[in-house]
Order: sequence, then structure tokens, then C-alpha cells
Amino acid sequence: MSRLAFLLMLLPFSFLVSATKPEKISRSQFPKNFLFGTASSAYQYEGAVREGGRGPSIWDTYTHTHPEKIANGSNGDIAIDSYHRYQEDVKIMKEIGFNAYRFSISWTRILPNGKPSGGINMEGIKYYNDLINKLISEGVEPFVTLFHWDSPQVLEEQYGGFLSQHIVEDFRDYANICFREFGDRVKNWITFNEPWSFSTGGYASGTLAPGRCSSWENSGCSMGDSGREPYIVAHNQLLAHAAAVQVYRDRYQGKQKGKIGITLVSNWMIPYTNSNQDKDAAKRALEFMYGWFMDPLTKGDYPFSMRMHVGNRLPRFTKEQSKSINGSFDFIGLNYYTARYIQNTKYINNGNNKSYNTDALTNQTVERHGIAIGPKAGSPWLYIYPEGIEELLLYTKKTYNNPPIYITENGVDEINNENLPLQEALVDNTRIEFYQRHLFHIQRALKGGADVRGYFAWSLFDNFEWAAGYTVRFGINYVNYKDDLKRYPKHSKKWFQDFLHK
Repeated sequence: MSRLAFLLMLLPFSFLVSATKPEKISRSQFPKNFLFGTASSAYQYEGAVREGGRGPSIWDTYTHTHPEKIANGSNGDIAIDSYHRYQEDVKIMKEIGFNAYRFSISWTRILPNGKPSGGINMEGIKYYNDLINKLISEGVEPFVTLFHWDSPQVLEEQYGGFLSQHIVEDFRDYANICFREFGDRVKNWITFNEPWSFSTGGYASGTLAPGRCSSWENSGCSMGDSGREPYIVAHNQLLAHAAAVQVYRDRYQGKQKGKIGITLVSNWMIPYTNSNQDKDAAKRALEFMYGWFMDPLTKGDYPFSMRMHVGNRLPRFTKEQSKSINGSFDFIGLNYYTARYIQNTKYINNGNNKSYNTDALTNQTVERHGIAIGPKAGSPWLYIYPEGIEELLLYTKKTYNNPPIYITENGVDEINNENLPLQEALVDNTRIEFYQRHLFHIQRALKGGADVRGYFAWSLFDNFEWAAGYTVRFGINYVNYKDDLKRYPKHSKKWFQDFLHK
């Protein structure tokens, strides 16, 4: 990176886009009981994959059997070693002023063989008990995600993991153990993280574990069927979610007094032109990403547009299943990062070449007339569009009867330049501007009546970012991968500290 390029990177992105000053935002503009925290996941943070009785997950297998699919052939074997450093990490949260922390439990750290019949790992129970107790002792409320993409490898081998409805019973049993062991202190549960990402990344594009897709689309993935498998996997996640919620409501919620929900992800979709065709296409794109899960959760079935375009490749719910899924949440977790322009297309799948990637008959782009939708971040998929979080929240209010919402992830990355001096790497004005403007638009959505209860920044630390490995950094704290994973505060950490104490 040239010196000029570096200096430009330091400028707030609003300066690069327009001459207007960034919107002012302060903690006092949010309700007193509004939660502020950061988010993480087990495989991206913990490391210690062969310690403490943990069994292998599909991500262990994927990163080691397909290192060419991960940047620099990296993996989460060590990650940022939060397994051993959680006490230090919780103190950093407390120092900043966060009052909540979202983390995920590694299924195979609790059940190394995927099922209770294969033995419950008490070392894993102890680790999460210690983490939960430490959080509570520091005044940080735990938000626990049960599944963040790391399903047991043994279940993948036994019956295909989430391609089989056998997973529903096994996930329910795993969730039951977590509720029983931790629910006296954990008052906010999230069943699944981004079932859209897991379904499409793992079974349509093949970019996430287990790396399946149709060979005619991508010769580099394991043999799969991108026209059917993403829909089956999404269907089984919804059924497993509903089964876990029913167990929680039937056995635990009355005495533990907690809440349970699910975390979804969505881009904001903007019509490429003002034509009715592009407006319809933008709505359809939103339904194929967000409505795919929100419609069953609030109406008991998939969106009509999906039924029409996917046909009999889209699974059907029985009446009993539909009833169990409809209303199976106390809150919705919403992850928002970016937006897309949407064009209507007339492409029609012919023969066997059917895929989730083309079923919606839309073309998604980040440019219109040669102008980007917003500044580009470190990841090629992330273009900064803060207005989208307000639009998505108000759309949810209008379309889905205004459910309680936590923003469970929102963040921006920069490319990991290993040659950059540490003091320069800690300067992240773009990230400060990103958080400032997104929080401004969340506050506007609150004024517009959206029922938003909290906000979790992604992420407390730089970490293993799936296929990108360690080549991008999302943290408000810098992790030095070359020097014992030492943590250093970025400027955005200080910004949050100031924001939360105002």
C-alpha cells in the first residue's frame, strides 16, 4: 500500500463520499435499557480444537481437507485463543463499557460425538460455565448462540448433517443440555446464526463448510445439488429451531424466565431502476434472503415468490410443522452489513442446471451507472451503506408486525496488511464512521417505531473470518498474529468507550 493510499484510508468514509459532516450520535439518544455489546463465534475465537474433550466439527474437516478454499490455507485450530484468554477478554469488554456479549457454544465441545448417547463432555460444560460466570461477575449479559455453522463431523458422516431431518432430534437434545446446564444464568438464547449463510454458502456456492455445490457451477466444490440442497438445509434448520424453542418453552422458560430467538442476516435491496420490474425484483431478492426465514417464523410458510419460482424443489411444511414454526421466537436477531442494487432478469433455469443462485431471477450488483453503492471495505462483498439498516428495520416493522429485534452483528473490515506498523494499524477511522452512521440510522428507526432492543458490534477482536481466514480484520481491538496473539486497542475501541460513557 502506498503512503497516499494509507492516508486516504485514514479519512472517514463520509469525507470520501460527500462533504457533509457525519451524523452526531450519543448513548443518551437510546433507551436506558438498550443493550450494547459485541459478537463472536466459537470456531472464530476459541481455538483449542483438540483440547478439553472437544470433538471435530465440519469446519475442522473443511479447513484441513480443503486448505485451498481458505485464504493462505489457514484454519481455526488456534484462532485467537479465547478458550485460554477469556478472562482477559471479558475484562476488555467491561473496560469499554459493554453490558452484553454474544458468543456461540461449540456443539462438539458439549457433545464430542454429536449426541448425548455418545457422552456429555463435562470439561466443555465447565468451560462455558466459567465464561458465563465471568461475564455475569463483570456485569456483562450473556447472549448465547447454539449453532454458528460448526455442526459435528460425526453427524455429517452418519447421515449428512443438515441434509437429513435426523438432525432435528439431535439438535433438540443438544439444546436441551445447554438450557439445563446454563439456563439459570443465560436469559437470552439464539438457536441459529444466519441459516441463510449456512444454507447458501455451504450448499449453493460451496464457500463455507461443508463446501457442497453443483459441479457445473463450480468444479472446486464437493458434489452437491445447488438447486435442492440449500432449501433442504434451510428447512431442517427451521424445524430444528422450532423443536429447540418448544423444549425451552415446555421445560425451562417458566422457571428460568429467559427469552429465545433466532439470528437472521439480510442485505438491503434497492431497485436498480424505478421500473416496476426492478421494484418487484428487489422485493423478490429480499424474500429469497430474509423472507425465506421470516415468513415461516411469522406466517408459517415460505413466501409465495419462492413457491412460484422454486416449485417442488422447495420443501413443504406439514400443518403441525407450520404451527410449531409460526411464532417460535421471543425476539429476532438481525445481522446487517451491506446492500445491493437489484435488476430483474429473464434468465430461466433449463434442464438440470437449477440453482438457488439463479432461482430468484434477479441480478445483484454493487454499482449503478459506474458508481458504487457505497465505499468498499476490506472484504469484496462488503460495501458500506448505513441507510440500509434503517430501511431493513422499518421494512421488518411493516411486513412482520414489528417483532422485538436485536442487531446481533454489524461491522466493517479492513485488509490485513502485515507490513503496516502497529501504531498505524490501530488507526481505523473508517470503522468509527461506520459505527457512528449505522447507530444514527438505528436511532432513526427507533423513532420510526421499530422495536430495537440492543446492538452488537462485529467484532470485539480481529479473528478467523471463514474463507477469508486472517486476511481481513473486523475487530475494534487488534490481534497481533505474529506476537502471541496480543490484543491492542484500535481507535474504534476508544470511540466506543467514549460513546458508552456519555
